[in-house]
Amino acid sequence: MSTERTAGGRVRLVLAHVSIYLAALVFASPLIYAVFSAMKPNNEMFSSPPRLVGSQLKWTNFIEVFTYGPFITYLLNSLFVAVTGTLLVLAISSTAAFAFARLRWRGREAVFLLFLATLMVPAEVVMIPMYTLMDWFGWINSYQALIIPFAFSAFGTFLLRQFYRGIPYELDEAARVDGAGSVRIYWSVILPLSRSALAVLAVFTFLGFWNSYLWPLIVTVDYSTLGTLPVGLATFSSQQGTRWDLQMAAAVISMLPTTILVIALQKHLVKGIAMAGLGGR
Repeated sequence: MSTERTAGGRVRLVLAHVSIYLAALVFASPLIYAVFSAMKPNNEMFSSPPRLVGSQLKWTNFIEVFTYGPFITYLLNSLFVAVTGTLLVLAISSTAAFAFARLRWRGREAVFLLFLATLMVPAEVVMIPMYTLMDWFGWINSYQALIIPFAFSAFGTFLLRQFYRGIPYELDEAARVDGAGSVRIYWSVILPLSRSALAVLAVFTFLGFWNSYLWPLIVTVDYSTLGTLPVGLATFSSQQGTRWDLQMAAAVISMLPTTILVIALQKHLVKGIAMAGLGGR
């Protein structure tokens, strides 16, 4: 009887692994097709019937991308905007979440609900008011306009607040007995315990800045100097035609920083998502 159970368990384990591998292959197939398409000649991008691999593997497409236009400028601009914006969001969201979760003050819950209500407003609705405000500040066609409007994240504040509420309050009381104030508690007690939650927020925020297209398209005038990657990818289309091979190669290159970030923070991501309290703890 035990042998039959062991055999049945092994069969289920094998079936589970096969199902996972098949699901991973299905989800990875667009990425695999994109990588091979980036190495096709331009006249074979839409061949019929479609082929995964072209008549030749043109590795030079990845080099030609940097000579076709100011692609390196787009890449550096996206890195600067994404890294700076992510750091600002982490700083602002963590301090706001600390105030909402660990400090006691009158009207805290009402202010938090009002703050949280901004999540229900679609980003497209506030595009015109934000543009008007940026124009009033004189920030049109500047890095400030690309970063500052999204530095205040209600989602990030909510995520970190839920995490902070799961940290025992006895740690705060023990720190206050030792003479620590709120700033010291935030810096020396709360932040070191929040690395996983901060990693989750950092990845989500970096992806948001990195993939943003509509706002940089609206607020940027000189794309050759301040253009970001999503906007820059459109420059591979012109009146003479579209260089689909270079556009696909550029898209593959643009995926590398986010892929590296997710792999580097994978351990913290799994732990942070499990402990962040999105279920309303």
